[in-house]
Amino acid sequence: MEKIDSVLFYYIEKAIKSYRQFAQKELKNAGLSITVDQWLTLNCLNENPQITQKELAEVVFKDSASITRIIELLVKAKYIKRNLNKDDRRKSNLTITDLGLQTIEAASVVVEKYRNQALKGIGIAKEEHVTKVMKTIIKNCE
Repeated sequence: MEKIDSVLFYYIEKAIKSYRQFAQKELKNAGLSITVDQWLTLNCLNENPQITQKELAEVVFKDSASITRIIELLVKAKYIKRNLNKDDRRKSNLTITDLGLQTIEAASVVVEKYRNQALKGIGIAKEEHVTKVMKTIIKNCE
């Protein structure tokens, strides 16, 4: 039986968990009361204002129940507003509030800083190679 620390996927998972913990700590240290998942959702909504809740869930790798909870928390924190869809009353449109936009702006500075810290010493060529490897793994698993 092979040792767990000789398996590439062990290090992929460990890197992801370490990065998420580091990212959350950095957001908190910056005085932002938003989680990594809330930030991803808010930022994705900002980049894709017409995105459906189902599409949003896919982009941020969440199931339907999780994205619903995240959206509820963002509404409660007044980062987004939910408006009734005029064409389909069963749906709602999500709109980022001024507070949400301010949070995106403040968090963007922190996110760029901690991403750069996490990638320090890797270099563009290695980053591109790792990205290609990760995309290949994703494709192989689909």
